[in-house]
Amino acid sequence: MAVVIPFESPGEPSIDRLVGLIAADMQRVNGAILSRTGSEVAMIPEVANHLINSGGKRLRPILTLAQAQLTGYGGDGHIKLAAAVEFMHTATLLHFLLGQAFKMMVEVGNLKALEILSSAAAVIAEGEVMQLAAAKNTATTEDEYIAVIRAKTAELFAAACEVGPVLSARPRAEQAACRSFGMNLGITFQLVDDALDYGGAAQKLGKNVGDDFREGKITLPVVLAFRRGSDTEREFWRRTLERGEASDADLEHAIGLMAKHRALEDTIGRAYHYGAIARDALALFPDSEMKTALAETVEFCIARTH
Repeated sequence: MAVVIPFESPGEPSIDRLVGLIAADMQRVNGAILSRTGSEVAMIPEVANHLINSGGKRLRPILTLAQAQLTGYGGDGHIKLAAAVEFMHTATLLHFLLGQAFKMMVEVGNLKALEILSSAAAVIAEGEVMQLAAAKNTATTEDEYIAVIRAKTAELFAAACEVGPVLSARPRAEQAACRSFGMNLGITFQLVDDALDYGGAAQKLGKNVGDDFREGKITLPVVLAFRRGSDTEREFWRRTLERGEASDADLEHAIGLMAKHRALEDTIGRAYHYGAIARDALALFPDSEMKTALAETVEFCIARTH
C-alpha cells in the first residue's frame, strides 16, 4: 500500500501553457531528430521515432526552446541545440546519439554553447561514477546524495536552460539566472521522483512503486529514514539494500519506516526548497507569458506527488 503524499495547491498545475508556446519550435526539433537518425541499422530510426512518439514530457529540450524564447533569440540554433539536449538525455540507449548531439552543437557555431553542453556531458559521466560509488551504500549522506543528482540529473537541465540566453548573447547575469533555474528545477524533478517511488501512484509514474527499493538504490527518502532510524531499523536497510535480501513484505515495511520518520514529506519539502530557488531565478526577467509558463513548470514538477 503506497503512502499518498499530500500536496496543497490552487488548481491543477500544468505545463500546457509552456508546451503551447514552444509547439512550433518542437515540431522543428522533431524534424531535426528524424533527419539525424536515418540509418540502415534498423534500431536507429526506431529509437528516433520512440523519442518523438513516446508520450513523455521531453522537458529538457522544451526548456532549451523556452529559455531561447524568454531571452529573445531570433535565430534557429536553438533547434539543433534542443535536439542535441534530447540526444544527450537518451544517449545511454544508443551511443550513436551522443555523436549526433556533438555534430549539431558544432554546426550551430557557438563556442560558448558547445562548451556548456560538452562540459555537461563530462559532469553527467562523473555523476554516473558518483552514483556507482553511492550504490547500495546506506552510509551515503544527504549532501553526497544531492551532489550525485546535481551531476547526474540536474546538470543537463541547467545546460539546456543556459544555452538559450547564450545564443541570444544576453548579459552574464541572465545566463546565470537561466542556468540556476534549470539546475534547481532538475534537483526538484529528481527529488519528487525519489518520493514517488515510495509514495506515488504507479500509473502516474510509468513504473512500479518500489522499483528503487527492489534495485537497492539509495535515494533521499532512504537516506533520511536510515539516519533517523534505530539500530534495528538501520540493520533492516543494510539487509534489504546493501545485501539485496528484500521481499515484497519488506517494501511495505520500508514505506512504514518512511512514514514513521517523515522521510517522504521531508523529501518533498526539499523539492519545494529547490523549486523556490528556481522560481526566484526567473525574477530577473520582465513579466511575460513565457515567464509565467516556466514558473508553472516548477509547480507541475512538484504536483506530480498526487
